[in-house]
Amino acid sequence: MNTSAPPARTLRAPSLTAGAALILMAVLGVFGSVVVVQGLVTPGDAVRTATDIAAAQTLFRSGVAALIAVAVLDVVVAAALYSVFENVNRAVATAAAWFRVAYAAVLMAATGHLALVVDRLDEPEAVLAATEVFDSVWGLALGVFGVHLLIIGWLAVKADFIHAAFGVLLVVAGLGYLADSLGAVLFSGYAFQAAVLTFVGEIALIVWLLARGTRVVLPVRVHSCSG
Repeated sequence: MNTSAPPARTLRAPSLTAGAALILMAVLGVFGSVVVVQGLVTPGDAVRTATDIAAAQTLFRSGVAALIAVAVLDVVVAAALYSVFENVNRAVATAAAWFRVAYAAVLMAATGHLALVVDRLDEPEAVLAATEVFDSVWGLALGVFGVHLLIIGWLAVKADFIHAAFGVLLVVAGLGYLADSLGAVLFSGYAFQAAVLTFVGEIALIVWLLARGTRVVLPVRVHSCSG
């Protein structure tokens, strides 16, 4: 009878997948939301917004495509982080994954409003309204993303293969997103961006995933039997 222990489980594949996907998401997200949306949309000025988008339709379409890709990559990251942390607590890791998937779904829905803009450039008010809906829906979705980070942070604190400091930083990052999301709902004209100050945890996680997570080997769980 073969009594050899099963091979140890390595986190190389999920850590590499999550880390690489997060870097790609950061690039695409900055391009889509900052360069394209913020670059072409003038808050409160429907005519200028429609005119600028009409003059750069290819750029605008590329930005929308980038945001759609970000939503898809969020699902990839959700699955990869589940694989990284399932050994800590499978139920909690599952909850974290579903919160990120939910966030990705809402981001995709919000981006859908932008996708319709290029077909309504002769209606400046409708164009501006679509971009405002995108901002509002995405802002609320970031609260869901914040919950995801809180859960991942808790898992990181509990895990014995990553320093608890990373978990604390992720919790702080999650609280930043929650503060911004709730602030926009509770206070008219809320402009403070806490996440800009607390996102360090996300960067720290990427660094850990690529520098250390790929080398983690989890101990084999030995199940004894009697009889």
